Amino acid sequence: MRRRTLPARLIALCWVALCWVAVCLVAVCWVAGCTAAPAERPVPGTELLGPEQGERVADYLARAAASLPAGGEAWALVQLGEPVGAGTAAELAGGVRVSRVVFRVPLPRVQTALVTIAVPGQRPAQELADAQRRAAADRDGAHDRAATAGQRRPAEVAAAEAAALRAGCACVLALLVRGDRAALAAIAAREPVRAVHAATPGLPLPSVAVSPLLPEQRDVVGPVPDDGPVPSPAGSR
Repeated sequence: MRRRTLPARLIALCWVALCWVAVCLVAVCWVAGCTAAPAERPVPGTELLGPEQGERVADYLARAAASLPAGGEAWALVQLGEPVGAGTAAELAGGVRVSRVVFRVPLPRVQTALVTIAVPGQRPAQELADAQRRAAADRDGAHDRAATAGQRRPAEVAAAEAAALRAGCACVLALLVRGDRAALAAIAAREPVRAVHAATPGLPLPSVAVSPLLPEQRDVVGPVPDDGPVPSPAGSR
């Protein structure tokens, strides 16, 4: 039986129709693309407040001093040349909002942890004292984990840290605050503030990371000695 075939003219007309449909679709997509609303701005990335590893301390201090906002408020990391007590730290903040506090127990030639605690920022003196107790609990947990893993020195260091924090040591190393240029400059002029490093104005709090300059870092930012004896804890839980 003979197979029927479409006439050549009909086939040509079908191809013409398909081409017109394709052209129309491209035109519609181009118009939609031109009139669509602009895409939302991407979420800002994390910004580090504090020095970079290997950075010269003098260069970092100059960079931090130049970071104060020209206008409006910004988050800023207040870094101390020596740790202070919770009450003194609250006074240093000078009435600006405090959002985080960084604790570090100073032990000679022993690497100790940076413990960052978030605070509501309504009653700095009480909140910083409460944060110190939470930092002690954090180091208790670190001791338990290290002891379970058979890590003797880390367990001893964590136990000494927890005991010092519970005893109310002068262990506040840095504060994350929010203020304008005048307020931040006033804080920077107070002793023992070593540096105030401001974030980009408008940066949201969750996008701010902190890693303060350590008091013993004087030339280049890098590891500090960890060859000293660990003192026995002055108290227990």
